[in-house]
Order: sequence, then structure tokens, then C-alpha cells
Amino acid sequence: MRNRQFNIPISIDFAVLILRVVPSLFMLSHGYGKLMKLIGGDWSFADPIGIGEGLSLIITIFAEFFLSIFVIFGFMTRPALVVLMAVMTVAAFVVHASDPWDVKEHAILFLSIYTTIFITGPGRMSIDNRIFG
Repeated sequence: MRNRQFNIPISIDFAVLILRVVPSLFMLSHGYGKLMKLIGGDWSFADPIGIGEGLSLIITIFAEFFLSIFVIFGFMTRPALVVLMAVMTVAAFVVHASDPWDVKEHAILFLSIYTTIFITGPGRMSIDNRIFG
């Protein structure tokens, strides 16, 4: 079976769907923990780029929790990925810059996945495809 629009095997669309959903569920769990921390009144967080702990926490929660939901559904996927890639870049190369590889590898892995989805697009099984074709 093929994607009729581009004559691409449907298996590619399923692969992109899996690549979008599974890592985003993991990222969602990271964001959920931070969201619960914020709701509990704890605003302490790293300030890696000098914008303040509170704003750094809010941006990270927005990316990791809310934008992960966007990526799961394939809604505004590329704009969501730009923010997620920026957050993962800061996490890997600023927050964990001096940490050993095993500490920063998660952020780099997420960054690699997000970059791949950014290049491929969200696939046929996405809200973006329904809206924009």
C-alpha cells in the first residue's frame, strides 16, 4: 500500500507516526513532572541562558509537556519541534555541558529524533496533513 499523493509506501507514514508519538510520550512525562512541581509552588529551576528561573521553567514545561502533545497529534508540528529542539540543545550543550556523556545523551537523543521529524515532516497521519494536505 502506498501514499497516493507522493507514491510513498504507507509503512513510511506509520514509521513517522511511531517516531512522533513514542518519544513525545516520554518527553511528556518529563514535562508533567515539571508541571506538577510548578503547580506545587516550587519555581526553582536552572537558569542556563540568563532569563530567570521562573521563565526558564515555564518555557521548558511549555515545550516538554504542551508541545509534546502537539507533536503526538501532528498539529503545528514543525513550529513545535523548533521550540523542542531549542530546549534540547540548551539542555544538552548548556545545562549538561560539563556532565559526562551518559547524562547528556537523553537530550541529544531527543534532539536527533526531533530533527529527523522536522526534516521528514509529520507524515500523512497528522492533523497538519489534514489541514494543509
